[in-house]
Amino acid sequence: MSHRREPVPFAFVAEADRFRSNVTPPPRERASFGQIAGRWLLGLTIVAGLVGALVIGMPALSLDHSTQQTQQSQASDDR
Repeated sequence: MSHRREPVPFAFVAEADRFRSNVTPPPRERASFGQIAGRWLLGLTIVAGLVGALVIGMPALSLDHSTQQTQQSQASDDR
């Protein structure tokens, strides 16, 4: 009688315990000053765009009380 292992849908997962690589990946290259500056500039541009959109959009979101009072006074005058 031979003992058979149950089939696994992903055989490479079952064999992962047996395989160990002795090859180490190369070290990551450090980002240059230009790359770091570019990332900062991109981040600042995105933040400035969001803040600008919020500042420009705030008047549209706020309630205009003078218009409401004018409409209410006109409605009360029509009676």
